[in-house]
Amino acid sequence: MTPPVLSVAGVDFVRDGRAILSCVELSVRAGEHWALLGANGAGKSTLLSLCGAVTHPTRGTVEVLGYRLGRVDMRELRGWIGHVDPRQPLDERLTVEQAVLTGATGSNGWVPRWKPNAVTMHRADELMELLGVAGLRGAGLTTLSQGERGRMLVARALMPEPHLLLLDEPSTGLDLAARERLLTSLDTLRTEHPGLSSVLVTHHLEELPASTTHAMLLRQGLAVHAGAVDDVLTSDNVSECFDHPVLITRSLRRWSARAQPVEHTTLPDWHTEDR
Repeated sequence: MTPPVLSVAGVDFVRDGRAILSCVELSVRAGEHWALLGANGAGKSTLLSLCGAVTHPTRGTVEVLGYRLGRVDMRELRGWIGHVDPRQPLDERLTVEQAVLTGATGSNGWVPRWKPNAVTMHRADELMELLGVAGLRGAGLTTLSQGERGRMLVARALMPEPHLLLLDEPSTGLDLAARERLLTSLDTLRTEHPGLSSVLVTHHLEELPASTTHAMLLRQGLAVHAGAVDDVLTSDNVSECFDHPVLITRSLRRWSARAQPVEHTTLPDWHTEDR
């Protein structure tokens, strides 16, 4: 069996004396697409930063693409990981084509005196076509809608031909149509690149692509459930994770969540009860 693309073993992460993650285990293999879900403050973004070689664990081990954090040049390793963050601080003077090409240099702006070769330009063209932004190649970043920017960022993240793609709430700020176009693009991407693995962070089950294969539910820094997506994303498990009764349904390979009414205990009538 081939080694996992990503391995998180017995990881704790402590900041200012507070445990953000506690004894987390995660193993992502080639072709698997994981979702990390949980309430605000559950530790999702912290775990994603470990997966992206942005920070080190306090305890435990993290291996990314076969390299253990603490024994590898973190900056070099990050260059082999695709990372999609809607808050990416790109130089707003760039065109869409230029912004996608910065994925090849790992920079937020155009590198002076750098000129992409024909192979790099061809890859940028293919990715812009795949993500549906080829017609916007000459448009400035400030003219893009949130949905167009999101798809551009995915194309940019794929420029280094990564084996691991990390998506940090990629649907943030998108309207319904833009979200659906982005999720469809992710499904198409995963079909056309079967060896690609991904980890996606979200708060909302409606924002999960249909191609999601595995899920982890985080609560207060603990992984309360993890495994195959249909085993994890059940009403009971999600209700436990969010500490609220939730009904989970799946239709046409997509998920939805609806809050269940909370039963209230009948309070005594203080006006009539003897004092």
